[in-house]
Order: sequence, then structure tokens, then C-alpha cells
Amino acid sequence: MSGMRIGQVTHYYDRLRVAVLALTDVIRVEDYVHIVGHKTDFHQKVTSLQINHQPVHEAQPGQDVALMVGKRVRPHDVVYRATAEETEQAQKEDILDLLKSE
Repeated sequence: MSGMRIGQVTHYYDRLRVAVLALTDVIRVEDYVHIVGHKTDFHQKVTSLQINHQPVHEAQPGQDVALMVGKRVRPHDVVYRATAEETEQAQKEDILDLLKSE
């Protein structure tokens, strides 16, 4: 099960692989998020955030923020802060992916 809802996708830019989120809670670089929608369901680490084309480390509720995503998302997909268990599993998968690429 997912953690706390932190926002919703409002736009997706396919070529850039960037989602624009309308935030309802704080999001920070290094957080793990769970993005869920009708055709979407994946976890990822937040590696890059921008507001008005400027990199930021943290964004607040009420702001629109651009988030680099690893997979396609769609408007209305919901973004959750991953639970501790989900974060731990995602970190293990990140390590396995890194080892496979070496």
C-alpha cells in the first residue's frame, strides 16, 4: 500500500520524460515516490525537481513542480510518498539494476 498522497500529475512531456505535479504536500530530492494511475504503477527515487525551469531541492504544497520520471505517466495519475517498506524495496531494486549494468 502507498504512503501519503503528495500530488497529482497535470502534464507529461514525453520527449523530456518530465511530469508536472500539482503538490498537496512537500516533495524533496532523494524521496521515493509511488506513481499510480489507470495504466501507471511504479516507484522511483526523486532525482531532479524544477520550478520555473530552476532546479530546487524541495517544493511546497500549492506549487507546481517538474519531476523527471523513469516511465510514462498520464494527467490525473496520483503521486504518493513511498512507505518505508516500499522505499527499502525500491532501493534494493536500484542496487540490482546498477549491478546488472556493470
